[in-house]
Amino acid sequence: MFTRSTPIIEALRLHAKACEIFIKYGMGCTGCMGSTTETIETGATMHEIDVEALLAELNELLTGADKV
Repeated sequence: MFTRSTPIIEALRLHAKACEIFIKYGMGCTGCMGSTTETIETGATMHEIDVEALLAELNELLTGADKV
């Protein structure tokens, strides 16, 4: 499960499509040095993104709710 305290780099490693969601929200995390040290919450705050909405989409990847 992705949480506010999950490091961005860990999220990118946990699911291949996590990168697509970060990009959708305007977070170019794959090429950012901060991805190795920042949490999802920190990154979302820096980009003025609703962290709960971001987490909901990321966690859908793990539950399979994105597959219909």
